[in-house]
Parts: sequence; structure tokens; C-alpha cells
Amino acid sequence: MHNTRYLISSAVLAVSFLFAGCNSDADTYGVGAQCQTDDDCYQEEPWAQQCLTSFKGGYCGLTGCTTDADCPDASICVAHDDGVNYCFRSCVDKSECNENRDVDVESNCSANITTLDNPDNLKACVPPSG
Repeated sequence: MHNTRYLISSAVLAVSFLFAGCNSDADTYGVGAQCQTDDDCYQEEPWAQQCLTSFKGGYCGLTGCTTDADCPDASICVAHDDGVNYCFRSCVDKSECNENRDVDVESNCSANITTLDNPDNLKACVPPSG
């Protein structure tokens, strides 16, 4: 009985690690998450993020990118209409944008963006302006 319990526990742990590996880097690095301060965002180099408080609900991301290589995986460099370049989470649909955001501050998965390093058919999670 003890060996069976150990085997079941080991199997559950192994499956947990497999599913943990399925998250994109954007999830791991917190790109697009709601925040109030920089401490609410991923803070490890090379992707230490800022809480972009100019957006409603805050937005974990980076400013000043010039290419996608300046951004974590699963995020892209976008020239925003406020004149600043941001690393925004890339997306296919809106549900990808709001896993870590409250309903009242949801981001939209928008194709109406200016990318700096990508073809025009990409979309990004654009948060509401604050």
C-alpha cells in the first residue's frame, strides 16, 4: 500500500511538471498581467518588467524596445499611439490576454497595432488606456 501511494504521488508530481512546462514565456514572465507596482511583475533579468501604470489596471511589460528580441518570448515590440514602444503579449484571441487581469481592465487582442519587427498579420494584447 505504501509503494502504491508513493507511485501515485510521483505520477501526480510528474504530470504537474509537464503541465507547468506548457505555459508560454509570456505567462512565466508575466507580460500583460495586471499590476500596481513593479514588484507585481516578473523581476528577474533579463526580463525584469515594469508596471506600466499609464494603462488601466497596470500592465506588466517593458518600454523602449526596438525589436522583438528586446521582448520575452510570446510578446512583441509594438509602437503604441502614445509614442512609446512596448513589449506587449502576442495573441490569437482575447482569452489569451486576460488570464491574469480582472474583467473591468481586460486587454483586447488587437490587430490594429504597429509592430516594429513583424508582419502586419500579428495581434497583441493591448490594455485599456488609463
